Amino acid sequence: MATALQQAYRHCAAVTRARAKNFYYAFLPLPPARRRAIYAVYAFSRCCDDIADGSLPPEDKVRQLLDLADDLDDAYHGHTKGPVFEALWDAAQRYAIPQKYFLELIRGVEMDLRVRRYQTFEELYEYCYRVASVVGLTCIQIFGYRDPRAKEYAVDLGIAMQLTNIIRDVPEDRGHDRVYIPQDELARFGVTERHLLEGIVDEPFQSLLAFQVERARDYFRRGHRLLPLLPRLSRPCPAILEALYCRVLDRVEAQGYNVFQGRISLPAYRKLALMGTVWAQTLVLGEPRLPA
Repeated sequence: MATALQQAYRHCAAVTRARAKNFYYAFLPLPPARRRAIYAVYAFSRCCDDIADGSLPPEDKVRQLLDLADDLDDAYHGHTKGPVFEALWDAAQRYAIPQKYFLELIRGVEMDLRVRRYQTFEELYEYCYRVASVVGLTCIQIFGYRDPRAKEYAVDLGIAMQLTNIIRDVPEDRGHDRVYIPQDELARFGVTERHLLEGIVDEPFQSLLAFQVERARDYFRRGHRLLPLLPRLSRPCPAILEALYCRVLDRVEAQGYNVFQGRISLPAYRKLALMGTVWAQTLVLGEPRLPA
């Protein structure tokens, strides 16, 4: 019969498989113990997102996030509540994951409840760091690394992925009265929020999106330096995610930056083919090529 801890890890794996298939399959190359730990981290991040995506008033969501932070603190003192925290605490002990990473994630989700516009990229960077880069920092604790530069590159890779999400999700975010593209950059390129509300794809909007795509690619180029600093068996995981996200940027460009004609994604068969190629390339060559 499975122990309570084994059941907790199985719960986290099931959550990951049901809610984030890309992540679930991207981390399959990891040794089992590290893979289970990654799924525990994802399950916790899902708890944060589910609070933010719920139907309660913002003040109630903030209260739930504060309760989640309290539960996290209890877990770090050995008093776990439920399977997610039981698995998370075990993973945190095994891989020396600082509590502050998870607290930063909670703060990032809380930002989404009170900030709907970002004036500058510096403000947006703080948000991206909290909701994405700290997840990367958590992951490399589990992957294993020796060179301290790995932290810098993990941050860059997280920024790149979140910027890609922002580019792809412009239509979805506008529906929730959120604009993540910095206000000063909208003004610089002559783009108004009317473009976003009405789905106007003209030369100013295309130039703005081209700028956003190139910035995301620049962060991918920096984040790619993380891969050779990781153990060989850990490299395929971030490499696969990097490749999938870069393909999203490719499709944005291929559509003439028209992100309003439907959610941009890769068909399942292409995802699987890409994952297989990157996985094999990483294990054979030691370091995959950065997607063009």
